Amino acid sequence: MKIPFAYNIRNLWARRLTTALTVGGITLVVFVFAAVLMLSQGVEDTLVATGSDDNVIIIRKSSQSEMMSAVSRDQVGIISTFPEIGQTQEGKPFGTSDVVTIININKKGSNDMGNVSVRGISAGAFSLRPQVKLKEGRWFQQGLTEVVVGNKIHEQFNGVDIGQQIQIGSKLWTVVGVMEAGKTGFASEVWADADIAMVELNRGTTFSSYTFKLKDPNDFEAVKTKLEAEQRLQDLDAKREKEFYLEQSKFMAGFISWLGLIITVVFSGGAMIGAMITMYAAVANRTVEIGTLRALGFRRRSILVAFLVEALAISFIGGVVGLALASLMQFVSFSTTNFGSFSELAFGFSLSTNVIVSTMLFSLLMGFVGGFLPAVRASRMNIINALRAA
Repeated sequence: MKIPFAYNIRNLWARRLTTALTVGGITLVVFVFAAVLMLSQGVEDTLVATGSDDNVIIIRKSSQSEMMSAVSRDQVGIISTFPEIGQTQEGKPFGTSDVVTIININKKGSNDMGNVSVRGISAGAFSLRPQVKLKEGRWFQQGLTEVVVGNKIHEQFNGVDIGQQIQIGSKLWTVVGVMEAGKTGFASEVWADADIAMVELNRGTTFSSYTFKLKDPNDFEAVKTKLEAEQRLQDLDAKREKEFYLEQSKFMAGFISWLGLIITVVFSGGAMIGAMITMYAAVANRTVEIGTLRALGFRRRSILVAFLVEALAISFIGGVVGLALASLMQFVSFSTTNFGSFSELAFGFSLSTNVIVSTMLFSLLMGFVGGFLPAVRASRMNIINALRAA
């Protein structure tokens, strides 16, 4: 015979204060746990959104980032003849040769300096990356020392308003526009003309990467095969752009996750102890009640399940409240150093289905662990001794 669920709800309501305190403890832990997962997801979403499924990026083999990569102009010329590469309306290869470096700019509201990525691009980059839109001003002109800054850079750094100048190499470059790049890594970059940037950075004829759009997304393997077969391209590697940026996010997202999980585990220990104390107190206060239930014919396992249900109900409520509070963090964004590129990256908290499922499972696990021993004690209680407690 099973104990009705309504019985558990009434008992939780009868112990409103202790139930509320336990729910509060679980809520705090769940909030921290969910926030950590959302932060890690935010990093991944920002970098993955930077890439496109039908774009391919060419970098030097074993390079962990574009900063460490080198692709010569001659190699770009060879690759641009591949028939798998899309063509612009003018019949030119649909790609961009980029050169990437880092400069230091003062942050707003402090004397600290941040590392900002400068991306020298070819003319084809504007149409290759449709997620980037001009927000204010105009695009820079090829052949001039002009730059366009990402909206996140514009919001967080000094000296990057339209008309102001920033130092890149030995020259001052004029800011002529602000670009809106949504939740992508491009929002944390400064764009300039690649050819002028190469001269200023003493790169000679060497780019950091070459990115192009495929005519057919299924042609990726054909491009890789040609790259491996051509002797002059043996030191290069081809990756789908989205996969490349996903790899860029792994280290930073993993670091945030592990650091946050360590903190969460410490906090969760306290929450589980709190749940255990609450349930032990419930068992002690309901000794006669438990004896009566056993005398009425309810089995030990029914008693066990009833107390576990109460513990899980407490943890479920705490999980829902904690997750609801954590979801408000989606309106918060900030920037920190991306360990992959050592430059400033702006990102926010991102709530996904995986985060919701993982958070609720973690919450229920805390309730199960905290309520199991008290439930076992209640189920093993002797009927006669329990009734004598009256």
